Amino acid sequence: MKKVDKVVDPNWHRKGDQRLGVLFNDGKVRRRREWRGVKDTFYDYTRWLYIMSILARFIIKPRNIKAMFRYRWMANYLAVPHMLDKFTMGLRDESLRIVHTSLDFVVYDVAQTMEKVFRGDRKTGNDEEWSRNCVLTDENAMTAFMMGFPDVNAILREVPTMFVANLLTQNSTTHYLDVAQEFGLPGDVCPMPEAEVGISIEDDFPVLGCCAVQVNTTCDGSLMGNGVIANRLEREYGISTFQLLAPMRHREDDVQTYAANDIKKAIAFIEEKTGKKWNWDAYFECAKRVNDATRKRQAWLDINATPYPQFVGAPFSLYNDTNYMGNCGRSALFPPVDAKLLKYAEEGYAAKRMMAPEYRHRAIIWGVQPQYCIDMLNWMVHCWGVVPLTDMLSLVNTKMIAEEDTPENREQAYYDMAWLNENMIMRNRTHGGYKVLVDELWEFCEQLHADMVIMWEHMSCKALDGMHGQFEEQGRARGIHIVWVCHDLCDPRVYTKQAIRDQLSSYMRTVLREEPLDPSIEVLPDDNAW
Repeated sequence: MKKVDKVVDPNWHRKGDQRLGVLFNDGKVRRRREWRGVKDTFYDYTRWLYIMSILARFIIKPRNIKAMFRYRWMANYLAVPHMLDKFTMGLRDESLRIVHTSLDFVVYDVAQTMEKVFRGDRKTGNDEEWSRNCVLTDENAMTAFMMGFPDVNAILREVPTMFVANLLTQNSTTHYLDVAQEFGLPGDVCPMPEAEVGISIEDDFPVLGCCAVQVNTTCDGSLMGNGVIANRLEREYGISTFQLLAPMRHREDDVQTYAANDIKKAIAFIEEKTGKKWNWDAYFECAKRVNDATRKRQAWLDINATPYPQFVGAPFSLYNDTNYMGNCGRSALFPPVDAKLLKYAEEGYAAKRMMAPEYRHRAIIWGVQPQYCIDMLNWMVHCWGVVPLTDMLSLVNTKMIAEEDTPENREQAYYDMAWLNENMIMRNRTHGGYKVLVDELWEFCEQLHADMVIMWEHMSCKALDGMHGQFEEQGRARGIHIVWVCHDLCDPRVYTKQAIRDQLSSYMRTVLREEPLDPSIEVLPDDNAW
């Protein structure tokens, strides 16, 4: 098997709690907060206060209070501080600051999205003038087609209702999955679009906007869900819906003209429905921010290719999802956060900071991660010394797009937006042929010096599971450890959080003959926890 040098910190001494298992009990929350030494505990406490201030400023508004009582999924947001605790467990110094800087901003961004949603929602704020300036966009869509509409709000309505809610509390989708299946939808499709359909059937979706844009990413289950949701939007609420289509063979040159033309049609549709005209100055400002984010993401990955990776795991993924796909250059607030994250990463690398006393394995995370157990990546660093260098959803576009306003670049812009749409966070690997899903995995293993792949085996995802034998055979030939971890994305009733962790622990004990760095967290009583 491929060998990587273990990295051991000879000066390791975790300030504060040494055994992380002492923090847990059998309840909804932990026994107590983690002691990290004076400096880091104080920093962590100030960030806790900041999160509480975001929640307080949000809930003080009458329409948001009304939404709390109107929508079932809103109760999940009581667990926001606990979610941050899951991602910061065991962290100190720059690693702690990287997680807080990235995820605290994600919390802020989601809160702003919800503010916009409830302001226009016919059931809460019912601001009709505001609603007429809103375009509903698919959760799985790159918002590139909105980059030239500075005065129009792109509303990712499904992000707070399903995606983020399931990060917060593991059982947030189970009711909606049951609703969808009682309606007659099959139970073996991806639970993410099925839960979104259940929310729509249950009438738990905010209703706003002058029009909507849906996409054919990422899978057949998503297309099924889009059909049901579009049917309600158009027939019951009078909200016209445009279907933006990305070619399946997105790496081929001969499909790009078709993709660019569909972007043009989407823009024309939005112009017609909103009465706003495409603004090229705004677009190219956004394009510069997209390129800046691409450069910063590559710099983070370059540091992760060294023996001292810094910005890793789910925080990298969630922040990149928010910035790359949900924002797509439209907000000027992201570049300063990107720069701050790079500064912390460079400082941590220079000081040779580590998150655990020993790094035994360097892993790339492939496939679609379990939404309700996404903090497992942080757990495996502290429990087993396995470092999650990056994940499939974060290995996205690396090309620079045209950012100067010229006649030639205006035409190129449609192709750039189409390229971004084709390379949304999951589609760029699960569509486009054998090379993007299998061959390029080994290239990333080489670039990042990884000796292990954590292969998420999402039980309802047919695209990745069909390649099981190919991954096994080729990984064995290259000496790469392939650790298969089964889950069902949003439904913890299929695989519990502990059952997911047990699969990695079993591999580490039986195949690699290793013992955990911190045995106190190998089994956690968190099946009832937020």
